[in-house]
Formats: sequence, C-alpha cells, structure tokens
Amino acid sequence: MHSTLYTVKTIKRLKERSMYYIYDKQSTRILNKPSKPYQQAAYKTMAAAQAQLTRMHNKHVKTKDAATSPLYTAAIAEAAYYASNIEKTVTRKNMMTGKEYTESVNTPNYMSPASEAYWSM
Repeated sequence: MHSTLYTVKTIKRLKERSMYYIYDKQSTRILNKPSKPYQQAAYKTMAAAQAQLTRMHNKHVKTKDAATSPLYTAAIAEAAYYASNIEKTVTRKNMMTGKEYTESVNTPNYMSPASEAYWSM
C-alpha cells in the first residue's frame, strides 16, 4: 500500500509593526542614539522609545542644565505619523544645476545634491 504525504503551507499574517522615532520638537530632526550617531534611531515599541528618552535625559542632566534636556525638548511619534504630519522639509540649492529643491530635514549630507559629498561619490 502506497501512502502519500501532503505538505500544507500556511501563510502567517504578519502584524504590521509600527516603529517609533524620538525627534526634536523645534527642528523635527530625528535624534540618533548616542552610541551610534551615524544611524537613525527607530524603536520597535513605544516603551523602548520612552526608555531611550529617559536614558538620554539622565546622561544630559549629568553634564548640562536639566531644562535643556531631551525629556523637555524632544517628543516621540509613530513613524508613519511622523513622516506624514510632523517632519519638516527645507529648501536647498542643487550644487551642480543651481536649481532649488526641497528635501527632508533628516536627509544625510552625503545623500543631498546640495553637498559636495553627494557629487564626489
């Protein structure tokens, strides 16, 4: 007697996960982790973002005035909300063509046509 094995593949629906940013309220720039200044900091949960903000505050208070601490000058927002409602843009001039264009305040220098680093790669 011959038996056949069937493999059933299931697709698990992945929950769409929100990411959270800590950003400066005045400039709307995303604040980076002090240990990795080259990397934009995105947090998987609101609690993780709040914990990082508390760590930033504690480190700031040790060396500077508490009134200028990130706890009072920064805020936390969900990534999609931040991108659509909070993030500011700036007008810059293309270094090669001289034309003005707008870009996010979070655009790194090496990715901006307004910088020499962009054109020298």
